[in-house]
Amino acid sequence: MSSLTRGFVKLTRRSGAINSCCRLSLSPACNDVPTHTGQTFDNNDPRNVRFDVTGLKKQTNTQWAIDLIASVPPKKVSKRIVACDGGGGALGHPKVFINLDQEGPHSCIYCGLRFQHDHAHH
Repeated sequence: MSSLTRGFVKLTRRSGAINSCCRLSLSPACNDVPTHTGQTFDNNDPRNVRFDVTGLKKQTNTQWAIDLIASVPPKKVSKRIVACDGGGGALGHPKVFINLDQEGPHSCIYCGLRFQHDHAHH
């Protein structure tokens, strides 16, 4: 336990500043589903109060964007340079041009779609 944490625990125990419903837990045990950033809440975490008050449960999306885009296979194209605008017209992103001279798939910097030069189609 860090000296800062020990000092905080001593201060709160002496002053009684934190009541029992908001007491911090120092145990690493969590029964919470982690978010895409790895964040989890302990059962005694004060941030859980917002769910207790509203009667709602914390909802975590298990379909992370990086996994969804990885499931889309690279588009095989016959040109050395491709343009990606994200599709969807106004719902897309600024058009970027991707050079495919080097081997392997290349990703769009905005949406992550991958393109690969198919050398068989010259």
